[in-house]
Amino acid sequence: MRTPTRRTVLGAALAAAGTGLLTACSSGSMKGMDHASMNHGAASAAADPAGYLAPNGPEVAAAEAKRNPGPERKVALTATETTLDLGGRTVRSWAYGDRLPGQEVRATVGDTLAVTLANHLPQPTSLHWHGLALRNDMDGVPGLTQADIKPGASFDYRFALGHPGTYWFHPHSGVQQDRSLYAPLIVEDPKEPLAYDKEWVVVLDDWLDGIDGSTPDAVLAELAQGMGGMGGMDHSGHSGHSGHDMSGMPGMEGSSSAVGPSRMLMGAQSPLLGGDAGDVAYPFHLVNGKLPAAPETFTAKPGDRIRIRLINAGGDTAYRVALGGHELTVTHTDGFPVEPATTQALLLGMGERYDVLVTAKDGVFPLTALAEGKNATALAVLRTGGGAAPAAAVRPAELDGKLVTAGQLKAAPGVRLPAKAPDRTVKLELTGGMAKGDWAFNGRTYDPAQRHPVAAGERVRLEFRNSTAMWHPVHLHGHSFALPGDGPRKDTAIVLPGTTLAVDFDADNPGLWMVHCHNVYHSETGMMTVLGYQA
Repeated sequence: MRTPTRRTVLGAALAAAGTGLLTACSSGSMKGMDHASMNHGAASAAADPAGYLAPNGPEVAAAEAKRNPGPERKVALTATETTLDLGGRTVRSWAYGDRLPGQEVRATVGDTLAVTLANHLPQPTSLHWHGLALRNDMDGVPGLTQADIKPGASFDYRFALGHPGTYWFHPHSGVQQDRSLYAPLIVEDPKEPLAYDKEWVVVLDDWLDGIDGSTPDAVLAELAQGMGGMGGMDHSGHSGHSGHDMSGMPGMEGSSSAVGPSRMLMGAQSPLLGGDAGDVAYPFHLVNGKLPAAPETFTAKPGDRIRIRLINAGGDTAYRVALGGHELTVTHTDGFPVEPATTQALLLGMGERYDVLVTAKDGVFPLTALAEGKNATALAVLRTGGGAAPAAAVRPAELDGKLVTAGQLKAAPGVRLPAKAPDRTVKLELTGGMAKGDWAFNGRTYDPAQRHPVAAGERVRLEFRNSTAMWHPVHLHGHSFALPGDGPRKDTAIVLPGTTLAVDFDADNPGLWMVHCHNVYHSETGMMTVLGYQA
């Protein structure tokens, strides 16, 4: 069954909702845990606050017109249950077609991306275009910018691509992103200033769906219970254990509604992440959908200059990435150019992207992604000559070499935010922990009716103060912000425990925009909020 066009459905729904808050279906067995019907503070459409611009209002249309929408790039996607081959291990999961990651989408800046998503899943779904400054009613957040795409229905996304770069897309519905519902989106620049011979898109992911009966929904149910009943835990719920899962401990089989073994991870530690590294014990880590025992192999010639686009599509894992025998020259992060910086390793939080250039040497080399603090790796291989393939567990020395973080990078001069004092500061304290499963902003779990007001034309400062015992990759929809001191333009940034990160952005894209932790389990238990443009 196909729904009417998205404009018919969305226009009627948003009109009924006033300024965009929509009721939505629950997500299967996780009723009460999706964005629109979470049981901790969700409001009905009738309670939607006045005074904010609607996601499909005239201001949004005017902002889209300024992007000068160009030729259409049409894409058809089907979200469906399927069998995937991870490289010698098959699993049942949900995917776009039968691929992991989903088929890469490429377009050119200025194009109009026209995507029809058909939902053949047993749950409602959506599509969020991570990192894009796009029209608000295409941002893909059920209960805020659109209605759920119900099983058997479809939705037409259509928007102009205003900036080149490395992006990706995934649902914003429950924890569906932690299945195989994600794919790269590469927006090419017709005036590309970089010179390179080959390009390699590398998508990193932590994997548990379909392994011994596990599902992301069952993991969410387990984590949402918290661990306050276990003695010796700090506020984050973690003891002094050294990064092991709890599946072998009596009483740790998860909730009665969970499927498969416990996936709760205890005591994963990383100095780079300020201590606690993660909550979920993933059995596998993947590069481009493949296990280390059967890695993707990228071929080139010695001397080739290769652009590698790195994307962390994980649910709960930061990855430290290195290419054995090579240095990396960082050219972009989150789609925006930076002053080139040479490093041996990079750390990517969930949702972050980095573009690097390498000059290929002669031989066979491991591209290793270390699951930071979790004592596991993912692997791909660069082959430019003869030689044996690296072992699955190889850890090149470069992983422990020079590491450049986002805060050390400088934005390229052409994309720096002009110096200006903020017109408004929005203070967001990251609160909660694993002990109670109460992740939140300012002690309040997600309520789509609660908005932090901003006004068009303002320079806005977001001040993230992390009072939790864990790191969080915070993501802003619809905009890019600047890190301090001419730092890079980004849409996702790591906030370490006990620290404050202040970032600035220009309020130039009207609507209702999410701010959330990109740990999918933290966001779904409440660490999400909304910036609302005032009418």
